[in-house]
Amino acid sequence: MKQDIKTNKRVQIPQLSSEQKLLYRKIVFLLAAGFCLTPWASPPIALILGIFLALTHENPFHQISRPAAKYLLEASVIMLGFGMNLAVVLKAGASGALFGVGSITATFILGYFLGKWLKIPIITSALISAGTAICGGSAIAAVSSVINAAESEISIAMGTVFILNAVALFVFPPLGHALHLTQTQFGTWSGVAIHDISSVVGAASHYGQSALYTATAVKLSRALWIVPISAAASYIFQRQQKKPGETIQHKPQVPWFIGLFLLASVARTFIPQIVDWAPLIAHISEAGLTLTLFLIGAGLSQRMLKAVGWKPMLQGVVLWVFISTSSLAIIMLVVR
Repeated sequence: MKQDIKTNKRVQIPQLSSEQKLLYRKIVFLLAAGFCLTPWASPPIALILGIFLALTHENPFHQISRPAAKYLLEASVIMLGFGMNLAVVLKAGASGALFGVGSITATFILGYFLGKWLKIPIITSALISAGTAICGGSAIAAVSSVINAAESEISIAMGTVFILNAVALFVFPPLGHALHLTQTQFGTWSGVAIHDISSVVGAASHYGQSALYTATAVKLSRALWIVPISAAASYIFQRQQKKPGETIQHKPQVPWFIGLFLLASVARTFIPQIVDWAPLIAHISEAGLTLTLFLIGAGLSQRMLKAVGWKPMLQGVVLWVFISTSSLAIIMLVVR
């Protein structure tokens, strides 16, 4: 009801039905998604826009936006391969592999003791460590599927990693410029220290094309660790929980899209005609990655944020600072 000043009578304001409200939210969501495909959008803007809509309007397509983001991200990364020479991919991947064993092992060891000290449930602590050490939400999803993690434990780990991943997208490029990092140094650092490949690509693309290609190759080489880490987690946790006579089963998720990325790079290297199409493919890939960040941001929920307590967040921050600073120190010494 509203008071009419001239007639001093109450005027009935029509209320929107639930169906009309849902339609309104869908239209706003689709318009925002369309904006993310325009030249005015950037990865940070897309992520903020997605988060804003998720927290103010709720995601009307929440059941399909998460799988859509996953497949769109994988398709966009594969398309990036068409712009990368195989020699560049292998060189950057080998560089990232040098940091792989040491940094991943150290992150898990530190995460284990932090979890015990903070009295965080061991599964939640392991998921946060996996997300920090390997590749964010993808690693959490893979590991959680083989250790029978509860939805609440997954939400805590996802929320922790999501917040830090979003912060990295905005913090890393200015830090890279302030430290005068080269394209290769920044790309390597981003690939090692930023959680999800979506934010890795988003941060590196603003630093330069060389940084983007290096960061993508380094992160994908790191993502391959999902397979052995998932298998190890499955063995450890199922061994602790198994009953006498039961057999231990391992079902690690394999990131097959990395193989397609390599095939795209092989095609780019040995089929000259693809070079002519590379700029168009790269443009489509960048637009797809920007839209992916919007969908990822829109996947955030107030429930997920509320699930993140100060202890899991502290573990996530300490692990992130550790892997960021230690890898940066090594990269500045050995990478040029």
